Amino acid sequence: MILTTLILGLVLGGTYALLALGLTLQYGIARIMNLAYGEFTLVAAFCLVALFQGLGLPPLLGMIAVAPAGYALGWALYAVMMRPLVARSARAGGTGRLEVDSILATFGLLFLIQGVLLVVFGANFTSISYLDRGISVLGVSVAANKLISFAICVVVGGALVLVLARTRWGLTLRAVAQTPASAPLVGIDVNRMARQGFALGTALAAVGGASIAMHQTFSATGGVVFTMKALVIVIMGGVGNIGGALIAGLALGLVETFVATAIDPGLTLAATFAIFLCVLLWRPQGLFGRG
Repeated sequence: MILTTLILGLVLGGTYALLALGLTLQYGIARIMNLAYGEFTLVAAFCLVALFQGLGLPPLLGMIAVAPAGYALGWALYAVMMRPLVARSARAGGTGRLEVDSILATFGLLFLIQGVLLVVFGANFTSISYLDRGISVLGVSVAANKLISFAICVVVGGALVLVLARTRWGLTLRAVAQTPASAPLVGIDVNRMARQGFALGTALAAVGGASIAMHQTFSATGGVVFTMKALVIVIMGGVGNIGGALIAGLALGLVETFVATAIDPGLTLAATFAIFLCVLLWRPQGLFGRG
């Protein structure tokens, strides 16, 4: 039972970690708390289903298609909707107003996207059958599509950590995340890097949504659950900490799987928010954030 819980928890945690990476970038670099993040994952999930059912495009190829589309959407959204909020915050002399304004703006965007999804796809639950046969992992049967989702998390998360740590572009992004006020002093275009960080976060939301579509049932009204779980992981891992988000996502998957198997499946969401409250109360900078 322990081995089963461990393996299934890590696989579920990989999905959560992948889901949270984009929000980590958006909040850590652009200082924008995107409450519509879950809706962007749903847009990608529905698009993947449409490509699979309508055109017969395999989900992995569909994921390659939705990722750049997500980047372009994030870039455009930042230019049209977020940039005026950033400019107004700069005139006010601080980032606190940007965080509040972005919460309010994306809260409205959440319902706008949700309404469009309901009109286009309806309120019914959606799923696809793709590589759902079981594969034995140390004697535990795990669906192949879930293992693929976990592998995507490892590859994307690892690549993101390496890019941020080893490339000049990644160093620039980290400089904007850590000291946005000082970055312009060394010639960094903060607005440009924030836009790239927000767009990359939206692309990662698209990858996460496409990954979820391969092995989960979802509906047009379920985005808020994805947003809240991503937010819990961001806070647990430390704002802007990619490695922390990966570890926190895996830990959350283990906790939820343990609660579901050992106590009651109905308490998994309660356990998630109990952890969230504990972190906020006793370590608000996150488990891997700087004190």
